Amino acid sequence: MNTWSGTWVAERLGVELAGDERLRGMLGLALRRNPKRAHLLVSNVLGKHVPQAPSVVYGHGVGLGRRVRELLGDAAAARAVVLGYAETATGLGHSVADGLGAAPYLHSTRRPVAGVAAAGGFEESHSHATSHLLLPEDPSLLAGDGPLVLVDDEFSTGNTVLNTVRDLHARYPRERYVVVALVDMRSAADAGRLEEFAREIGARIDLVTVASGTVRLPDGVLEKGQALVAEHESAAAPSGPFARFPAPLEGTQPPSGRITRVDLSWPARLPDGGRHGFTPAHRTALESALPAMADRIATALPADAHRVLVLGFEELMYAPLRLAAELERTATAEVRYSTTTRSPVLAVDDPGYAIRTRLVFPAHDDPADGPGERYAYNVAGAGFDAVVAVVDSVADTPALHAPDGLLARLAEHTPHVLLAVVPSYAPAAPAGAQDAPERPVIMLPEPLRGPAFSSYAPEEVGWLLQDLSDVTLEAPTEEREEAIQSGGAHYAESLPVEYQPSEQYQQLFHNALDTSAVRLAHAVGVVTETVLAERSPRPVLVSLARAGTPVGILMRRWAQQRHGLDLPHYAVSIVRGRGIDANALRWLAAHHDPRDVVFVDGWTGKGAITRELAQAVEEFEKAHGVSGFDPEIAVLADPGSCVRTYGTREDYLIPSACLNSTVSGLISRTVLRADLVGPDDYHGAKYYRELADSDLSVAFLDAVSARFDEVTEAACAEAKDLLAADRTPTWEGWAAVERISEEYGIHDVNLVKPGVGETTRVLLRRVPWKVLARAGAGSDLDHVRLLAEQRGVPVEEVPDLPYTCVGLIHPRYTRGATGADGTAVTL
Repeated sequence: MNTWSGTWVAERLGVELAGDERLRGMLGLALRRNPKRAHLLVSNVLGKHVPQAPSVVYGHGVGLGRRVRELLGDAAAARAVVLGYAETATGLGHSVADGLGAAPYLHSTRRPVAGVAAAGGFEESHSHATSHLLLPEDPSLLAGDGPLVLVDDEFSTGNTVLNTVRDLHARYPRERYVVVALVDMRSAADAGRLEEFAREIGARIDLVTVASGTVRLPDGVLEKGQALVAEHESAAAPSGPFARFPAPLEGTQPPSGRITRVDLSWPARLPDGGRHGFTPAHRTALESALPAMADRIATALPADAHRVLVLGFEELMYAPLRLAAELERTATAEVRYSTTTRSPVLAVDDPGYAIRTRLVFPAHDDPADGPGERYAYNVAGAGFDAVVAVVDSVADTPALHAPDGLLARLAEHTPHVLLAVVPSYAPAAPAGAQDAPERPVIMLPEPLRGPAFSSYAPEEVGWLLQDLSDVTLEAPTEEREEAIQSGGAHYAESLPVEYQPSEQYQQLFHNALDTSAVRLAHAVGVVTETVLAERSPRPVLVSLARAGTPVGILMRRWAQQRHGLDLPHYAVSIVRGRGIDANALRWLAAHHDPRDVVFVDGWTGKGAITRELAQAVEEFEKAHGVSGFDPEIAVLADPGSCVRTYGTREDYLIPSACLNSTVSGLISRTVLRADLVGPDDYHGAKYYRELADSDLSVAFLDAVSARFDEVTEAACAEAKDLLAADRTPTWEGWAAVERISEEYGIHDVNLVKPGVGETTRVLLRRVPWKVLARAGAGSDLDHVRLLAEQRGVPVEEVPDLPYTCVGLIHPRYTRGATGADGTAVTL
């Protein structure tokens, strides 16, 4: 009797697989190297981790497609579109589309493609790599009202499918969806969510699977699984052919003759898969070309090959599968099919474990998220006389052919390696694009996240910045001010020395937070509800670093607590006079629909950044041909009346303005300096790890979000009123600043900083001249008065001041304009 390939995990972790009798034949178990989920369901019929007969793999997908056609009926099936999920289900989705008949097919991708705008995107929360992009060549592919068929290898929680449908339904509502998977493994708690969601959006959602069941997980399974992985990887680390990037042993480097390149003669302009869409006409062309391409592979195989593996490449699953199936049909050798993968899984050589062996090699397609390990499972030791590696042309790089690359790894375990390269399909350029200069494709790094960069949790914010923590950038305040005002330097080329608050000042922060937490929570609710109602049902929050970042996190928390939304949130740099970080916008456009992006900041002063952003977005669209970004900022407070989306227009103390990095994730101001930031780099910033003992970043967020429940009703009511009100910006703040600039003989609006937040910044970072305070202003100015006293800055009360206070930077500053102790003097 054959041992079930889930026995090893079941016995050690107490994981149980219950359901249809077919489940154990279709699924085994392994352990993930993943902090989010301990176990991995390993499909025996998908052709990803376990080599399988291609007829079995293709037959399961086509069979599911035929069942969908029967469910829909011929008329509705003719109007259907099929969407598969990267990377695991790209080939399965293709096969379902084949079984359905005349349906066009698209799969999500984790590979951004220059010049192709995203038509949508979503997150897969349990995965080791979460961001999915939809990059159809024809934007209308997803815009029809026919049934949408969504295909994944397993239906476990339903989160990925719900995220996708929610995102697409908001843009292209339709009456019917069909979810297709090999297995339905939802828990009892998740089982009703699909029906509830269907009622919520007013659509029908059907589910078609081969088998169903549940995975029963004991308490503490994640921690036990992680410990088991650590134990086995530690034991296996010193040596062996499956170690992490092992150096080739002497004599194992294959001679060049053992790698044979096969020219497939792939038809011109035939897509290599569904990354940009695959139509029935494409399918017809492929069917016609398959016999000749498979014959070229068969001719290149050694005559004595009895067992052959066709090995696909990550998302490239369908083309290798069809080649393998045609080879299986015509060749005398036993043919099996599987693909390489990004998914990190523990290998254990035991018949009761699904992943017996693991080949490790470097990524070889210059991935957008940077270099990393890739894997081929159950290939080593499987007795293959030859392996046919099928990759797309983007992946046919020196890394593929390197001594530690995939081809060398395969050659260590099989006598013959064949390489077949499928041309990577490039969508046709839009009309007029041929006249534009060709731009090089630059792969931008993934966002930085805590705890490696910032003290925020990794899911709270991704920083589209580069880490300059090891660079000395701080300069004395007086030195910086003189250089800035003389035109010798820009304020973003250096950093002020981080202000270390006294015990008295810290107590003012805590007092301010205690008294204003409810008011802040209310404003967070108002601005978030406004954004969800007016801007996008699933916005991508993009905070302007760094003052906007705590606000963006609070808005994300509100959306999660109030609406169950898990919104993406990033922080980007914008510099007055220099614009927004164009590379950050490029990354956002490649990973999300620009129409969903909502820029977030803490407050408005006179509106300089509002104008800066509008101009920068316009310039970016002209330079890069990417449209859709809305430059209007959503802010917590808009005392300057510069924007339409805000939580309040009152000028009151937002406690996060009291401090610098210690309330902003320990991140510095952003830096833009030519010798540190190249044309293809993100702007920079520093992570002040050494200030961890003084960090109040998370405490500030928790204090405000703890008050969400008590303000929900009032905030939602105010947001509803605001949505119906005239919120046209009056730019009162700008007019007031111009008036103050002239009245006080400054003649430079950049030296007038209106509002509590901006005044605080003047006192902390610049050389202040004086502070104007509205007559009768109360405790909101306690910290301003303390800072002003410490720096010898006069506070002048002014009746009818439109702001609670205004900070004035010394208008003719040189180091001689301060006394010996560095405090300000009057003109």
